[in-house]
Amino acid sequence: MSKAPISKTPKSNRQSSTDRPSPKVRRKSDTRTATAPRVGLVSLGCPKALVDSERIITKLRSEGYELSADYAGADVVIVNTCGFLDSAKAESLEAIGEAVAKNGKVIVTGCLGVEKGRILAAHPAVLAVTGPHQYEAVVAAVHDAVPPLHDPYVDLVPEAGLRLTPRHYAYLKISEGCNNRCSFCIIPSLRGDLASRPANQVIAEAERLVRAGVKELLVISQDTSAYGLDLKYATSPWKGRDIRAKFYDLCAELGALGVWVRLHYVYPYPHVDEVIPLMAEGKILPYLDIPFQHASPRVLRAMKRPASNDKVLKRIAAWRNACPDLALRSTFIVGFPGETEDDFQQLLDFVGEARIARAGCFKYEPVAGATANALEGAVPEAVKEERWHRFMAAQQEVSTAIMAARVGKQFEVLIDEVDDEGAIGRSPWDAPDIDGSVFLNGATGVQPGDLVPVTVLHADEYDLWAEPVAVS
Repeated sequence: MSKAPISKTPKSNRQSSTDRPSPKVRRKSDTRTATAPRVGLVSLGCPKALVDSERIITKLRSEGYELSADYAGADVVIVNTCGFLDSAKAESLEAIGEAVAKNGKVIVTGCLGVEKGRILAAHPAVLAVTGPHQYEAVVAAVHDAVPPLHDPYVDLVPEAGLRLTPRHYAYLKISEGCNNRCSFCIIPSLRGDLASRPANQVIAEAERLVRAGVKELLVISQDTSAYGLDLKYATSPWKGRDIRAKFYDLCAELGALGVWVRLHYVYPYPHVDEVIPLMAEGKILPYLDIPFQHASPRVLRAMKRPASNDKVLKRIAAWRNACPDLALRSTFIVGFPGETEDDFQQLLDFVGEARIARAGCFKYEPVAGATANALEGAVPEAVKEERWHRFMAAQQEVSTAIMAARVGKQFEVLIDEVDDEGAIGRSPWDAPDIDGSVFLNGATGVQPGDLVPVTVLHADEYDLWAEPVAVS
């Protein structure tokens, strides 16, 4: 192989899917072939670029894509560029322009991809630009432009993947790890710092789940409201536009899918304020799962968590002013090292003032590797137990009042179970497995996953009893 630089990439080195026929594959049924998405490819430059192109089309063919023999027959065109010399760059830009003119849906990759600004300045209609060796990014961009065809007769895995939840709801993980360093927690040492998924990957997964019949997306991570911070809120291409990896932008995109979207593990950062109007508009469920953990400023400082409860209460009041139906769920720890009776009373007061609708409470216990283990002032187990019971009783009073206020109200319920006695569902303010239920005695004509309008007849501390609204 010559090491001398090539002065110009000759057109004869341009390998295109139009230069050779698509491979013929025998199938039991031609249903998939007849409707499979088709990709055109223009490959410029050296043999290394050609290998990159081969890897890309191998992956796409394995996913059911066909290769198009011309621009007109392609659903999307990939141009693998060369950027070694100015003449090669000029030819690459010319090839991109030709593809845009003759097809319209173009994804650019290869060496010139590192000059994204130059490409977009010349051809702003390009759907996505990636650099060399970014095979996964190219394939992801193709998925965004033309989703792969799912064939239940050929594919071993369902379109939405294999899940352990019922068909009608699914958890949507948007990031791994955490940048917080709470003294009682070892998550960062187990999972590392915050690592957010690109926005287009999250939205693509959400759309697949919705197409598969999911009616509720439960957004999860260690710190959902910090989403995208590690990516510096970078944009990613999605169906001809760019989406920021930012909490509000992600919520807005998910809220446009027409299903329930529930937010878990949200910290009360100021930018969470922006999402509350989406809840008021019915695009996101009026539900926030916020792990407050405590309310005493002294204990919160020992936990290495934000310790300004006055600001938190003012923020909650502003949220409820914008969205009166907002329900808060949280988790708390009692018996943290150094917790006094006064600290605990501040926690009880906070639960009442903040109107925490649902709460999980844990008695503190040391975790190997946590810095809180070195704190003085261990609380006796008997005191932890007594405080736990008092906390649960205080929270039950709050929950009872909130539930009683829903008697006579009408709203939609998502059905989880049906048997010969009736149905069990959940309100917009109840997450599966951790919150309450809505019982519809005698309602046997519904199915799991149905959204049923109901009128509330009765309430207890945590659950509701209702009947379907009669259709006139």
